[in-house]
Amino acid sequence: MIAGVLALQGDFAEHIAVLDRIGVASVEVRLPRDLERVDALIMPGGESTTFGKLAVRWGMIEPICAFIQAGKPVWGTCAGLIFLARDVGRDQPTLGMMDIKVRRNAFGRQADSFTMGLHIVGVPGGPYPGVFIRAPLIESVGSDVEVLCTLPDGTIVAARQGNMLATSFHPELTRDARVHEFFLSTEFTRVQTR
Repeated sequence: MIAGVLALQGDFAEHIAVLDRIGVASVEVRLPRDLERVDALIMPGGESTTFGKLAVRWGMIEPICAFIQAGKPVWGTCAGLIFLARDVGRDQPTLGMMDIKVRRNAFGRQADSFTMGLHIVGVPGGPYPGVFIRAPLIESVGSDVEVLCTLPDGTIVAARQGNMLATSFHPELTRDARVHEFFLSTEFTRVQTR
């Protein structure tokens, strides 16, 4: 198993550090040819507008969509979640692959960042430390999307559609690797058809 981390912008180095800790080989993905070397792709947090513009500039939109359509596992965290979404409520480049509607910066400014214990479907072992930094939320999901985690008020912060995983929070900013392990488990890594 080789996990790719989209390294156009954002906290890709933090995801790579988690993968190193759990013994998973990783590759920084910057160009379409890099996708040929990986079995799964993580799209990190960062600034979603910049993320999309750089993906267009480097010709990454269509290759990532083809990667997803081939059934390979793809996970978007924070800005990566926005990049996966079909509806982001504004005009910006996205993949438009996951049938979710998101609201950007839904929890406020950087100063409003917080950590909360989360119960995530498929992630055993008690509450997971969800780190929220200028995070989006998922306002609604399509009929093929499984909600994996909500906040106490019902706000959706993690979802799955087939081989796509989306989290509002930043698992790469904790010492807890359970969400990375869940994403790279047999449940996600087997080839799926859409």
